[in-house]
Amino acid sequence: MESPELSFTLAYVLLSLCFVLTPNEFRSAGLTVQNLFSSWLGSEDVGFIQYHVRRTSITLLVHSALPLGYYMGMCIAAPEKNLGYIHKAHIQPPHPGWGSVATNVNTEFRRVDKFATGAPGARVIVTDSWVLKVTTYHVYMALQSECHVTVTQSRQHQLSPDLASPAQILTLRVDSINPAVRPFDIRLISTEYAELREKLHAPIRNSPNVVIHQTMNELFLETFRAHADLNQPYTLPTGQEMEPCIGCMQVPASIKLVRLCQAEGAPNESECQHCFCRPMWCLSCLGRWFASRQDQLRPETWLSSRVPCPTCRAKFCILDICAVH
Repeated sequence: MESPELSFTLAYVLLSLCFVLTPNEFRSAGLTVQNLFSSWLGSEDVGFIQYHVRRTSITLLVHSALPLGYYMGMCIAAPEKNLGYIHKAHIQPPHPGWGSVATNVNTEFRRVDKFATGAPGARVIVTDSWVLKVTTYHVYMALQSECHVTVTQSRQHQLSPDLASPAQILTLRVDSINPAVRPFDIRLISTEYAELREKLHAPIRNSPNVVIHQTMNELFLETFRAHADLNQPYTLPTGQEMEPCIGCMQVPASIKLVRLCQAEGAPNESECQHCFCRPMWCLSCLGRWFASRQDQLRPETWLSSRVPCPTCRAKFCILDICAVH
């Protein structure tokens, strides 16, 4: 039989992790620092700086008090241990010269044309004069006129919990010429990059080998190529020559549609049809055709859908796309 202190420890650790990391279930139930102390925190729209000074302070205080809560709980769960040690916390007040900066940020944050994105624990906000990153314990700030931004990394995520579709996540580093401002990283989805550039007056530099896909179609083409490369290749018959792609006329045709998806189930259950066309399209043009035939409001269904061949109208899916060797 488990001891009371072990049961309490496991339950307290689990609840503490959920309270600190705040999964969607806890957020929906209102079990967050922002919601529990909303009456004291005030409104973010009215006083952005004051709100986040209070929020970060109370978050740090509450999270720091979790070990104290564990200690008090253990005093009840295991009174025979005679626990009796209490820690004290110290909170450092803001810098005395922050008033004018706070007023300026508050005013700009109230404007409707600001750029804002990101999860509650890693928000990115760009106003007319400031670049802000709001995390659980800190608010990073850089004046646009004193900073420059560098795109340092891009990552392709096949699944995005928020979008239910492939997404490219960009990492941008914000550096300031002011030595008192520490550099910090911000992250956003590549489809938001154009909107960020419109609001950001500071120069943006791209690191070598970082390719930014700013539209959903560009993101889909990257995923489309990756899936098509996994299919079995098609061997061109002897004597048949490759012709230019009839879509772009820039590169040789490199794709042949071969009905292969029946291998995933019963042969007669597939909606795909046999295509008897010779290789006439390159992978990029066929991918653009594939994307153009989709429901633009439901990108999560694109990879699993079927479209007609652009030449003979025979239906095919992504499993039927074979690279010509």
